[in-house]
Amino acid sequence: MQIGLMADSHDHLPRIEQAVELFNHHHVEFVIHAGDFVAPFALAPLERLHCEWVGVFGNNDGERAGLEKRSQGRIKAGPLRIELDRKRLTVIHILEELDRDREQADLIVFGHTHQAEIRQDRDVLLINPGETYGWLHGQATVAIVDLPTLKVELIDL
Repeated sequence: MQIGLMADSHDHLPRIEQAVELFNHHHVEFVIHAGDFVAPFALAPLERLHCEWVGVFGNNDGERAGLEKRSQGRIKAGPLRIELDRKRLTVIHILEELDRDREQADLIVFGHTHQAEIRQDRDVLLINPGETYGWLHGQATVAIVDLPTLKVELIDL
């Protein structure tokens, strides 16, 4: 099972649309957004995904009620814990808000820093897919993860 990861899209519709097209092209089976959608209108491209998706609120998501309603409950307060393909995933926007010593996950997905990061820490793979909108650091990225192998591909949009 391949999953798509994105974060920090900050209402940038063209980049969100690029991410959706890329995920659909690669036939990902699930997409996770690690926060900072910002406004409900930014969810429109996600409605064109060919798979299910979930997300967590970020610190810039001011219209939480609207985001929750438009997403039909797919966006929740983090940490969000899900199991996919026999892997335990935790999704949070700000990694420092997670008690890592108590967290039991194979993969932790986070955002907030706008810097793409892939690292192994003990038995946990940590992934920040970077900023989808690409303004802060000039690089728009998403990631695709092969869950059985936990192989990660960081992709420039």
